[in-house]
Amino acid sequence: MAWLALIVAGILEVVWAYSMKLSHGFTRLTPTLITLSTMIASFALLAHAMRVLPLGTAYTIWTGIGAVGAFLVGVLALGESASPLRLLAAAMIIGGLILMKVSTPG
Repeated sequence: MAWLALIVAGILEVVWAYSMKLSHGFTRLTPTLITLSTMIASFALLAHAMRVLPLGTAYTIWTGIGAVGAFLVGVLALGESASPLRLLAAAMIIGGLILMKVSTPG
């Protein structure tokens, strides 16, 4: 259950990062409210996962999902660059997340 909570927390991190971008510095109400509510939910789920998972694992997976997810949203929804070097960087993050998962007991 902790892993599921952690994955959902990471996905919510992507949502709040994207909605924060859409809020234009918290000047638009709806994206601001989405940012704040998903941020709270993401942190709560991360805290729940940390009851069971080691700090280093939980935080690394959470930030990694957020980083790669935000990168993908940037490329797919915002037209940001998908250069080979940026794709390689994202692939390396994913590789690190996989290694972190397989090296964590439980």
